[in-house]
Amino acid sequence: MARLADYFVLVAFGPHPRGSGEGQGQILQRFPEKDWEDNPFPQGIELFCQPSGWQLCPERSPPTFFVAVLTDINSERHYCACLTFWEPAEPTQEAASAEDAADGEEELEDGGRMRLSPSAPAPASQLFAPKTLVLVSRLDHTEVFRNSLGLIYTVHVEGLDVSLESVIGNLLTCTIPLAGGSQRTISLGAGDRQVIQTPLTDSLPVSCCSVALLFRQLGITNVLCLFCAALTEHKILFLSRSYQRLADACRGLLALLFPLRYSFTYVPILPAQLLEVLSTPTPFVIGVHAAFQAETQELLDVIIADLDGGTVTVPECVHIPPLPEPLQSQTHSVLSTVLDPELELADLAFPPPTVPASSLKMQDKELRAVFLRLFAQLLQGYRWCLHIVRIHPEPVIRFHKAAFLGQRGLVEDDFLMKVLEGMAFAGFVSERGVPYRATDLFDELVAHEVARMRADESHPQRVLRHVKELAEQLYKNENPYPAVAMHKVQRPAEASHLRRAPRPFPRLDEGTVQWIVDQAMAKMQGAPPAVRAERRSTVPSGPPMTAILERSSGLHANSARRLEVVRNCISYVFEGKMLEAKKLLPAVLRALKGRAARRCLTQELHLHVQQNRAVLDHQQFDFVVRMMNCCLQDCTSADEHGIAAALLPLVTAFCRKLSPGVTQFAYSCVQEHVVWSTPQFWEAMFYGDVQTHVRALYLEPPEDRPPTQVGEALAQEEPPSALDVASEQRRLWPTLSRAKQQELVQKEESTVFSQAIHYASRMSYLLLPLDASKSRLLRERAGLGDPESASNSLVTNSMAGSVAESYDTESGFEDAETSDVAGAVVRFINRFVDKVCTESGVTSDHLKGLHVMVPDIVQMHIETLEAVHRESRRLPPIQKPKLLRPRLLPGEECVLDGLRVYLLPDGREEGAGGSAGGPALLPAEGAVFLTTYRVIFTGMPTDPLVGEQVVVRAFPVAALTKEKRISVQTHVDQFLQDGLQLRACTFQLLRMAFDEEVGSEGAELFRKQLHRLRYPPDIKGTFAFASGATHTPGRPGRAAKDKGPSLRTLSRNLMKNAKRTIGRQHITRKKYSPPSWEHRGQPPAEDQEDEIAVSEEAEPSTLTPSAGLKPADRLTLSSLVERACCRDYQRLGLGTLGSSLSRAKSEPFRVSPVNRMYAICRSYPGLLIVPQSVQDNALQRVSRCYRQNRFPVVCWRSGRSKAVLLRSGGLHGKGVVGLFKAQNAPSPGQSQADSSSLEQEKYLQAVVSAMPRYADASGRNTLSGFSSAHLGSHAPRARVTTLSNPMAASASRWTAPRGKWGSIRVSGRSGGPGVGVDVGSRLAGRDVLGPPQPNGAPPDSGFLRPQRAALYIIGDKAQLKGVRPDPLQQWELVPIEVFEARQVKASFKKLLKACVPGCPAAEPGPASYLRSLEDSEWLTQIHKLLQVSVLVVELLDSGSSVLVSLEDGWDITTQVVSLVQLLSDPFYRTLEGFRLLVEKEWLSFGHRFSHRGAHMLAGQSSGVVPIFLQFLDCVHQVHLQFPMEFEFSQFYLKFLSYHHASRRFRTFLLDSDYERIELGLLYEEKGERRGQQACRSVWEHVDRLSKKTPVFYNYMYAPEDAEVLRPYSNVSNLKVWDFYTEETLAEGPPYDWELARGPPEPPEEERPDSSAPQSRRRVVWPCYDSRPRAQPDAISRLLEELQRLETELGRPPERWKDTWDRVKAAQRLEGRPDGRGTPGSLLASTVPHHRRSLGVYLQEGPAGSTLSLSLDSDQSGGSSASSSRQAARRSTSALYSQFQTAESENRSYEGTLYKKGAFMKPWKARWFVLDKTKHQLRYYDHRVDTECKGVIDLAEVEAVAPGAPTMGAPKTVGEKAFFDVKTTRRVYNFCAQDAASAQQWVDRIQGCLSDA
Repeated sequence: MARLADYFVLVAFGPHPRGSGEGQGQILQRFPEKDWEDNPFPQGIELFCQPSGWQLCPERSPPTFFVAVLTDINSERHYCACLTFWEPAEPTQEAASAEDAADGEEELEDGGRMRLSPSAPAPASQLFAPKTLVLVSRLDHTEVFRNSLGLIYTVHVEGLDVSLESVIGNLLTCTIPLAGGSQRTISLGAGDRQVIQTPLTDSLPVSCCSVALLFRQLGITNVLCLFCAALTEHKILFLSRSYQRLADACRGLLALLFPLRYSFTYVPILPAQLLEVLSTPTPFVIGVHAAFQAETQELLDVIIADLDGGTVTVPECVHIPPLPEPLQSQTHSVLSTVLDPELELADLAFPPPTVPASSLKMQDKELRAVFLRLFAQLLQGYRWCLHIVRIHPEPVIRFHKAAFLGQRGLVEDDFLMKVLEGMAFAGFVSERGVPYRATDLFDELVAHEVARMRADESHPQRVLRHVKELAEQLYKNENPYPAVAMHKVQRPAEASHLRRAPRPFPRLDEGTVQWIVDQAMAKMQGAPPAVRAERRSTVPSGPPMTAILERSSGLHANSARRLEVVRNCISYVFEGKMLEAKKLLPAVLRALKGRAARRCLTQELHLHVQQNRAVLDHQQFDFVVRMMNCCLQDCTSADEHGIAAALLPLVTAFCRKLSPGVTQFAYSCVQEHVVWSTPQFWEAMFYGDVQTHVRALYLEPPEDRPPTQVGEALAQEEPPSALDVASEQRRLWPTLSRAKQQELVQKEESTVFSQAIHYASRMSYLLLPLDASKSRLLRERAGLGDPESASNSLVTNSMAGSVAESYDTESGFEDAETSDVAGAVVRFINRFVDKVCTESGVTSDHLKGLHVMVPDIVQMHIETLEAVHRESRRLPPIQKPKLLRPRLLPGEECVLDGLRVYLLPDGREEGAGGSAGGPALLPAEGAVFLTTYRVIFTGMPTDPLVGEQVVVRAFPVAALTKEKRISVQTHVDQFLQDGLQLRACTFQLLRMAFDEEVGSEGAELFRKQLHRLRYPPDIKGTFAFASGATHTPGRPGRAAKDKGPSLRTLSRNLMKNAKRTIGRQHITRKKYSPPSWEHRGQPPAEDQEDEIAVSEEAEPSTLTPSAGLKPADRLTLSSLVERACCRDYQRLGLGTLGSSLSRAKSEPFRVSPVNRMYAICRSYPGLLIVPQSVQDNALQRVSRCYRQNRFPVVCWRSGRSKAVLLRSGGLHGKGVVGLFKAQNAPSPGQSQADSSSLEQEKYLQAVVSAMPRYADASGRNTLSGFSSAHLGSHAPRARVTTLSNPMAASASRWTAPRGKWGSIRVSGRSGGPGVGVDVGSRLAGRDVLGPPQPNGAPPDSGFLRPQRAALYIIGDKAQLKGVRPDPLQQWELVPIEVFEARQVKASFKKLLKACVPGCPAAEPGPASYLRSLEDSEWLTQIHKLLQVSVLVVELLDSGSSVLVSLEDGWDITTQVVSLVQLLSDPFYRTLEGFRLLVEKEWLSFGHRFSHRGAHMLAGQSSGVVPIFLQFLDCVHQVHLQFPMEFEFSQFYLKFLSYHHASRRFRTFLLDSDYERIELGLLYEEKGERRGQQACRSVWEHVDRLSKKTPVFYNYMYAPEDAEVLRPYSNVSNLKVWDFYTEETLAEGPPYDWELARGPPEPPEEERPDSSAPQSRRRVVWPCYDSRPRAQPDAISRLLEELQRLETELGRPPERWKDTWDRVKAAQRLEGRPDGRGTPGSLLASTVPHHRRSLGVYLQEGPAGSTLSLSLDSDQSGGSSASSSRQAARRSTSALYSQFQTAESENRSYEGTLYKKGAFMKPWKARWFVLDKTKHQLRYYDHRVDTECKGVIDLAEVEAVAPGAPTMGAPKTVGEKAFFDVKTTRRVYNFCAQDAASAQQWVDRIQGCLSDA
């Protein structure tokens, strides 16, 4: 029973003590005057009676009533019911508030109304003072308080005949029950009767209609927002003009929070004087009168709910987490249905009769029922996460938040996380966690209705039914008896407050009231205490938890198969089947991403622990630790799924013996997980273990229990849970004796204490690193549990004990003393012990004892770890894979054996399994090997999905361009140290991180050795030399009697002489005779076929002794003659070294031995082609005008136009340029410089004179006019058209003949006043003149004007600036802009970075790659090279000679000259010809391979400048456009690209022939002296390989005779070479052919079971395997198959080339009966998309095979006859080439003829076919040959005439059998079998010509 009212107080208006206008409340009387013992009088009532302040009022207001709530220091709420009425103010009061009165009158004048009773008119100046009756109670019976105070007021106002003292006394002595549903009728002795209804359960809040009103005022969304805000501890402020509304709203909000209790500041009505309370930092629910709304504006973090306006304002800085879905949406929809039942029926066509709406009270309960269901769904299964730590003397209960969130699947839900961490929930746990107590509706709901709620989720009607059922129960709780007796309470008459009261409220007699109270007290003491027996019971736990929303975990859905894999793997580990376990491990590690698999793992591991210990061998230990780490790496610090908790006992159970007496436990290898340094995890673990032990304490059957009961206890199926045990113990507690109670308390305390000691040890195990001497902890343990410093770094492999070593590199936490490690751990453990022991009620003595023990425990463990660490260091790291040894070349030796590294992804998508598909091959774990030749990585991918693939990446040491240290952010599997990034110019990149076992010393040693090998001090240190030296048997030294001097001796002597010569060359002009050599050997044999004889001219020469050559010189020369360039000069017919002057003079050019001593120019070859008329002694003077003394020499002659191509270095200032510049400046005397300039002029004149088509001087025709930069008076009319002069440019566009590039020159006659055009700017890519051509197509050969200069000098624009042409000169300067070597270097660097990025791109995709490719400008440079080369080809083709004179003459000059010859001469497009071209132009003419490749230490600073690679890229571009014109394949070009930088062969070493001779390399020893050497020349290697495999051969090779190639050069037509981008990770670069034989064999034990059927199918990964090797083209495959079959049949395999030739012949034979002979046109037709000839563009038309022709012809009016004839020729051949008749060729006539080859070639019998349809004469090797060897276009034939026999002709035939066919290009000599057949051929050919 409880008092209905504790105090009755009368409060009146009183003056303010400080005399301000406002008054203050004064307590006039209070009853009882003495405080109750159990309930002191609350302070501050006078403030709450008038929350807006005490003020006088000018009119009588009606009485008001509201209930304020005060909370005392014990969190007890006091309900203050206040009834206020107004009385006329007394004079003292009026005087005190005169100001108020004045204010009031002003207000009235402004329009206030005075409601005065007519019967009692009051004077206008009369003021009224408020007076308040206050009832203070701890019970919340608002209506009873309203009635009781109203009754007292009525008695006073109406003057009833009842004593006020007795009414108040009765009120104060009235007692009522708290709960139980009983009704109590009370009367205050004034003829009244009230029935007080108590609720059935006092734990359920009583809300009346407050919740329904709150929803009406604010709406669903706003109330839900306030609900979430209150639960997540935000500040909430209600505003309203009604105090009662404020109180109801606050009460309604709190009613919604049930079963949680709001435990923060709760003030439904806040007085004005206390508004500063709103600035408190703690959460609150407060109501404030709307008049003070302005004061609330400054509050930044308060949610304001305006009840009158229906709005809720949430500040920007406040985030209210919403309810988790789907609860949010479900709750919203149910609430809307409850508030608006007709919502569901609104859309019905035939709505049912309207259902009567629920009453407001019922609706209130329905709304509360919705929230009750919501809490039941949110907190379902909460009792399964309660830990009962103590049962006696009072239950101590803790809630495992992490486990609850994890099992509900709400780990990341912000709302529930905050609710669980809030004060309200803590109160909920301590109040409702008690296992034995009275239960209520919520307990029933959460235990028994969960399944129903889940089933109803998708059925709104069933949900509504459930809500109504709950609402019924809630309503019944408040109103158990519907038919209550009617209240009877007197009320004052209407408008009674307006009547003048008979008197003020009287002063009451305290004695009377006190006497009544005392009487009642005495009665109460006499009566027996009415104790209502509380029905307590065990609280039901309900069903276990389920996730609030079943989220499918996608990839890791835990199928039974996955769990089976985990179980199998563990059983294999413990059965010792390591190989099986290893196979399953990748799948297990993947499965362990799923929760069920992790649980399964812990359960399986538990089965293998006996007596808390499981000793494993090293491999088992390693597997177990690896799986544990994999489990733990996905654990958060809270361990929501209990994985770390389940593993905690296991990490202290699994161990291995390191040595006698030293055991290593698994915990030392799984420390690096953030969960171990989280205090909350340890607390939850501790409480869980304590609960288990406390439960066990009470489950042990006591000795005194009868055996039958024991048996019954065992017979129970499920053992009771800890909560059940606790409930039973709490029930028995009152029945136990005091001693027994004391004993149980002590037992529980000692249990907690022993667990605390146990946990102190456990924590030291997992917090102390293995190597405590390192004096620091992991980074996240620096604060040990400080969440900011926690990082989730993981160990996923056991380190075989050496884990801790790498902590240094990974952690930033380093201390000075070992004790600091111990100190940090001790502090962490002590904090933990303090917290748990205090909460668990451990005595302070015990706690002190624990604090003493902890440091000892830690110190002991550190000592144990020292031994473990020492022993573990000795263990090999067994879990690391075996190092895969790479295969080495002969002569290649390991310098550094495998250093363990990780190969990291480098941005190429293929390795990461990107664009090409497939899993990520990188990162890979393996080793890096450094050999004398290469850097090689071999290893396995770390991704378990990839399986046993071997990853190989290698590059030659010589190709290394950049090495930089990298810091490794992400580590793979293990702790990694520093990394290294190596980039090679062969487009390989090794981005490695060294393993911890390598150490920084190992990494540094690797770097030093790599540097030493990359930059040897001299050439002898390179692999090409060193390998030969080490692997060839030592040659015996030559004996003294050996008379024959070797070539090496000759080379050495030659060098000495050359050095002397060069030393003296510029000092003296004296004739120089080399010293005679002691020549003991015989002269070369006379019968050697030496077609180039040594010239013995008698002219005086600087270097040639006048007495003739000594024999030794002859020997040197005969060696020089054998060089490639000489063979090529011979082929081209470029002069000879003849003994007879008459023969020599007839040749325009001659071979000069002037440089045989390399005295004139070191970088030139020994023999040079110079004009016949120039003497050797003049050459030295000429050479001085050119850079590096590289004077112009002939390197190629066109067979058709006889024009020659010359090359030289750039001009010095005193050369031709100087000559031109200083032409008109008279010089007083001839200086030496002038003479050499004159020599130079003579030399160029001699070159021009040697030209057969030398134009006479009558018509001065130039390719381009160049005006002087400083024109002055010498050139008054000359003008230069530049790009900055658009008018001039446009003029030239109109006047220029419209060839392909417009015209490169416009003569003064055709273009008005000499308009010059800047060729250089056009060649540099700014071609604005002339109509643009599609695809940058090159010009027709007729595009130049018919009369031209005889010689064009292509020079650098910068060099030829300001030069004006002289009309008398026969040559013309063409300045062009070229890029320098440094630009090539910069461009190459960018290209490397684009193709091999080095780190994953920020924005992956093709865009960034293409952008970086464009930035590199590599393709732009290739475009320029091709453009210049095509220009030179056209000039040569038109009959003008060209001198290329750029830079020093060894870089861009070499590129252009080589490309020109390749495009012009089909010979250079064969394998043999290309070799000759490279040997001649690149090697002999001194391209600086060693300097440009930075081969030596000296060249380290200059870096790699890949000039040769750029040339090969140009060849590759041409190859792509003309695939049928090249005998070699694309692979050949890649092979050369790789090996020109690899230093494997000696071919591309050193900078010139001079240097090669000096080392004795140029003329290799022949015969016996040669010895058994590995291939030192790349050409030998290619020849040897070509015999074995067709890898260098192009099957599409079907050349057109004498075809000049004119490739497109626009950047849009160029392709990025796949040499730059592709790589084969299966075997490394495929260019060392001996190594590329497939991956290494697997080790014996890992071979697949041989009994299994071996499938020949295999998976080919584009990013991994070599596609050409895995899927060779059809021809290669057939050749391989043939070879295999021949081997199987025991026949010696035939060479592939012979087979290939035979097959081609047979193919033609098969086609004959069908009428389907196929010459080269067959191959031509198979490649329709490639261009045979540039004149025709074949386009697929809309009608299938229709071909539309677009013929290029010269449109200029002034084009010559030859050019139009050429265009016509091209058109005709193009027209014919489109015919593909049923018979692929029409053979009008055919037969055998002998044909004389081109210049210097013998007669050969060929099979000729005359084809009238195609207007061709084709020839083949033999009758059955399918491949056409050449075509003579009949359109070019000018005459057919009888011929005469020449040298080498067949002897047996008569003279009349010879005839000649003369074409525009050349004369063909034929010989038939006899005169008759010759005549027949002549007739047939002439017949064809006449038909045409």
